[in-house]
This record gives sequence, C-alpha cells and structure tokens, in this order.
Amino acid sequence: MSLLRERIDRYTKYLKRSFVIFVCTFDLFGEGRHIYTFENRCIQNLKLGLGDDTTKIILNTKGTMDDVTPEMKKLLDFIDGKEPEDDFTRELDEAVQSVRRNEKWRLDYMTLQMHYQEKYEQGIEKQKNDSAMRMIEAGKLPLEEIAMYSGLTLERVRELEKELQPV
Repeated sequence: MSLLRERIDRYTKYLKRSFVIFVCTFDLFGEGRHIYTFENRCIQNLKLGLGDDTTKIILNTKGTMDDVTPEMKKLLDFIDGKEPEDDFTRELDEAVQSVRRNEKWRLDYMTLQMHYQEKYEQGIEKQKNDSAMRMIEAGKLPLEEIAMYSGLTLERVRELEKELQPV
C-alpha cells in the first residue's frame, strides 16, 4: 500500500458520515426520478474515492417513478405547492404559516437579506475596481475605455490610477 493511501486511510477514519440534500422543483437530470444519490468517486478511476462518506442527495418534486416512500412523495408534493396530505406535511405547513406570521423573524430575515445584498454589491464593486486596476497597470488602454469596460466612472478610474502611482 502506498504512503499516500495509508495517510488517507488514517485520516478518513476520523471523518463523520455527512449528507448534503438539495431539493429541486424541476428534474435536473431528466430521468423522472424523485431521488438521485451521489457519492465521492474519482471520475478518471471509479475505484478511487475520497473516503469522507459524504453523500449528496438531490430530491426532485417532479419525479414520476415509484422510487421513494409514500411519505417522501407527500413531502415532495407539499414542497411543490400541493396541499398537505398527511399529519407531517400538515404540521410542517402550520410551522411555515407560523413563521410567516412572526413579525420579528420577518424583520430579522429582511435585515439579513439586506446585509447579503450589501455584501454582494461590495463584491461587484471590488471586482470592477480590481479589473480597472489591472487594465491601468497594463497601460494599453486610455482611461475612458477602462471606465467603459469596467463599468466604473471616469472619475473613479482616475482615482484608482492615482492610488497606483508611487508616493
């Protein structure tokens, strides 16, 4: 056994089995299944695996096969917008309605969404600035074109140019 294989075996025994579950309201793979299950395997050599026991499950609300339990089918139907059909989905529906009525949670959620949007916009702005700085450093384009290509104002491009000049 190779040294690398020994090290992988030694460390993977500490990893816990984990699952990543996605729920899609469309059939991502077009095979009509309600459930697609994936495990970590090397594409080039299926005998090789990472050994981390992570399983990815993609649930499809539009499945047509008889490949999940009736309870799972009722849950997927509920997620897809149908009325609750059993005690579990009715209880889930009540919990969802309760959360929707909770003003504090709604405010917290809206605040979190605003924070995410702000961070997203900061990331876009940083990417524009970084792109413009690379174009300025390359020195092949006039500042007007850099402004046009980066989506920044000409004034901002001039500020970035000054920042790049040694003091």
